[in-house]
Amino acid sequence: MKMLIGGEWVDAATGASYSVRNPATGDVIDTVPQAGTADVRRALEWARRGRRIMAELPAHRRSEILRRTADLIDNELEPLARRLTEENGKTIRQCRAEMVTTQRLFVDFAEEAKRIRGSYLPMDGVPGLEHMLAYTVRQPVGIVVGIIPFNYPAELFAHKIPGALAAGASVVVKLPEQCPLTVLRIGELLLEAGLPPEGMQMLTGFPADLGDELLTSPDVRLISFTGSAVAAKAIAGKAAHSLTRLAFELGGTDAMIVLEDADLEAAADAVVQGRLTNGAGQICCAVKRVLVQENVYDAFLEKLVARSDAIKMGDPMSEETDLGPLISAAAAERAYQQVDESLSMGARSVVGGQKPTGNYFAPTVLVDVTPDMPVMKDEVFAPVAPVCRFSDLDAAVAMANDSAYGLQASVFSSNISNALRIAHRLEVGGVVINGSGAFRPGNVPFGGAKQSGIGRESIVDTVLEMTEEKTIVINNAI
Repeated sequence: MKMLIGGEWVDAATGASYSVRNPATGDVIDTVPQAGTADVRRALEWARRGRRIMAELPAHRRSEILRRTADLIDNELEPLARRLTEENGKTIRQCRAEMVTTQRLFVDFAEEAKRIRGSYLPMDGVPGLEHMLAYTVRQPVGIVVGIIPFNYPAELFAHKIPGALAAGASVVVKLPEQCPLTVLRIGELLLEAGLPPEGMQMLTGFPADLGDELLTSPDVRLISFTGSAVAAKAIAGKAAHSLTRLAFELGGTDAMIVLEDADLEAAADAVVQGRLTNGAGQICCAVKRVLVQENVYDAFLEKLVARSDAIKMGDPMSEETDLGPLISAAAAERAYQQVDESLSMGARSVVGGQKPTGNYFAPTVLVDVTPDMPVMKDEVFAPVAPVCRFSDLDAAVAMANDSAYGLQASVFSSNISNALRIAHRLEVGGVVINGSGAFRPGNVPFGGAKQSGIGRESIVDTVLEMTEEKTIVINNAI
């Protein structure tokens, strides 16, 4: 497969390419161009042309393109899900769910494209300005660079790029190097749906080869990035020279708090579904720390261990599989090092904990953990659930907030007052009560506090982020 630049499938200017491999088997699925600085310049040149073309495209036309793309995705849901499973490693059931979400986001952004509006400003509230008329309009921000991660590539593409197109922005997309194929096909469907070729450019390859122009060009007015805090800081430093706006959705050490009156069955299920199986734990808002009130700790742990032991790890194409591989052997080894260091510091494994086999990392539950251990203080991108005790509500809040991150959290309790008391004190971007924090519908603002991000993404918030507000004042209008 090739890159999409100017509406055409193109190779890298140097002719370099690399292999996309199936994480479950190691087999080569396809090859894609290994883009370099010349390809970035070419993509930006097309994006500059697209800036005016997209801005002048009527809202109803932008809406039609996105809705038509949603229909085309719907027609290919199963092939797209199977391709995503092949290149990403999530189970086929999870990839079907991702493609359904992706399709729905296109529908929602198609509707939002027709709702972008300004406001009337009453000037007679200021003495002497009664003769004036003022209003605001929202106009496209210009060129948007969207940097997409590997873990949910189709869905996270759909959380960003349709919003930019709905707003009338011109877009350059940096695809995840490990799994670009499904999103490239969605890009092709956008063109089939009528998107002008100048409206979106798609680059494949590695950050080290691309140079800094995507981040430093004064023509780029917004960088929307999902990934690690380390990478975000590097991007922010480079983008600062052009004062480019930033929208960052970063990682977390998301806490799940289980109170003594919680439904322990539901809480244990939430750890399995929100951490140990979905995405193989490679989710920014997955449950990363399980905090359990001490008088129900043993009962909860017994239920969690039983459920964890029943997880079926294997071929992600099988309908029976619950857990597939991580994206790479390097990712599995990195997670194992975090677990192994925690074990050496005194943690104890009650499920899993062994060295990975290739890209496969067995579901792992750790106890006797302390806040200074890697599995508690750092983000572990793998199916690892550390479980620790707390005494009372104040202790739970203090433990949850003891982190440099603040993306999502969850609280399990049958006492809504206690649950809300905790939720309002947590230093995070979102809290789910009696459900997993790994929760992200498109209509709910999503983003983090502290080092978990800048800004919010949702159907409404993303489109607003992709626009600039302009005030128009008319003198002697009245």
